[in-house]
Amino acid sequence: MTLATVHSRAQTGLEAPAVTVEVDLAGGLPALAIVGLPETEVKESKDRVRAAIVNSGYEFPTRRITVNLAPADLPKEGGRFDLAIALGILAASGQIPGESVSGYEFLGELSLSGALRGVRGALPAALAAGQAERVLVVPEDNGPEAALAAPDGVFAADHLADVAASLAGDEAPWHRPQPAAGHTPAMHEDMADVRGQQQAKRALEIAAAGGHSLLLIGPPGAGKTMLACRLPGLLPAMTQAQAMQSAAVASIAPGGFSPENWGRRPFRAPHHTASGVALVGGGSTPRPGEITLAHNGVLFLDELPEFDRRVLEVLREPLESGHIVISRAARQAEFPAAFQLIAAMNPCPCGYFGDASGRCHCTPERISRYRDRISGPLLDRIDMHLNVAPVARDVLMGSAKAEPAESSAVIRERVVKARDQAASRGHGPNASLLPADIDTHCLLENSARSILEQAIARLGLSARAYHRILRVSRTIADLAGADTINAGHVAEAIGYRQLDRNTTS
Repeated sequence: MTLATVHSRAQTGLEAPAVTVEVDLAGGLPALAIVGLPETEVKESKDRVRAAIVNSGYEFPTRRITVNLAPADLPKEGGRFDLAIALGILAASGQIPGESVSGYEFLGELSLSGALRGVRGALPAALAAGQAERVLVVPEDNGPEAALAAPDGVFAADHLADVAASLAGDEAPWHRPQPAAGHTPAMHEDMADVRGQQQAKRALEIAAAGGHSLLLIGPPGAGKTMLACRLPGLLPAMTQAQAMQSAAVASIAPGGFSPENWGRRPFRAPHHTASGVALVGGGSTPRPGEITLAHNGVLFLDELPEFDRRVLEVLREPLESGHIVISRAARQAEFPAAFQLIAAMNPCPCGYFGDASGRCHCTPERISRYRDRISGPLLDRIDMHLNVAPVARDVLMGSAKAEPAESSAVIRERVVKARDQAASRGHGPNASLLPADIDTHCLLENSARSILEQAIARLGLSARAYHRILRVSRTIADLAGADTINAGHVAEAIGYRQLDRNTTS
């Protein structure tokens, strides 16, 4: 045989399109050419493959070798095709049976010794290989990750020689890896550690129950970050599908997937110097950003006004749609971004506006400029705005008599119950209710309707703010086990729109 065909997978966003590696041996001066739109890393594989084959005890053919990566219009990057190219050369030269590679797909970068190194995106590739009814062969480092998608459809190996020997009929060298999952995910920080801040805790419970976004405004040291870090612990456990989505996102990210994070809600807290590309993703080869890495979890933006305004504006669309499309001249990629936004900010540039000690000397103009760094359209998309006051000294030091703080587990039980009630209506969290669904499921009592009409007139609320108040009201009613929304539910929801008021004077 002088022609061999081996199957592999590329990576485009969260997708793993099929790539057919065709290897042809012809007469002429010895040479190795790779065609099919390979990028630099793929072109360099010729030297790795040559050394790996020789150092694995096989013969590198002294013929003219052409490797075609099809389809030709799909860009190929990385060292993920090394193993497939090497096996194609061995099959075309008759050193392993040509028919042995059928029914398999191969991923893996080769070292010069022939050892296999892990690659990014093994989990999406395993999912795609399973759909194609082929078995995926990966490096040992990727085995537990890939086995999450198809425990019976993945083999792992340490060395090119092991893969070649298995294809030749020796069953010992490669093996079926154990899936990375199989343990309880680590718990998040506990709400019981937070002293005082009952209103803020209540707001976090509502945000968790309805999937609502939340902005905390308060002076330094009030506990905004401490509260935000505890939101993931209030969220329901991820479903198997959600855990698989989050693991697939982590698989293509630079840090890779860690088995310890299986089933754990992501919590991302980028620094305020992050660029727009870092936040939403991008690059010449589209990569996921922080909003995608926070998919099915929480994105925490501390010191919100310190972010570049243009960076914050890119959040507007994914906050509404739950996904982001990255378009470049050569390619386009879509990433999921169903994250829950929680942000924190100071009330003024010095941070002490409204403090009883009178430490703040910021003028109304300075405060207005500071808050104007957050655009009205973005602020309108945040469901809840809450002022967080400093904790009283006696409460902080434990000298005041107070009931024991509730743990995250206790609050989570109420959150799960409220989410189940929302799910019984045939929809997801209340934050995702469409306008048509709001008309059906957010039924107001007459007193509640009157309060909401007055709020719209006095505060000049937009249609978007009106709908968000209704969604939050629906969540408050669900936590109370009520079918209809009463005046108390609406009044509380309006109370969480504190930046819709003029508070700078």
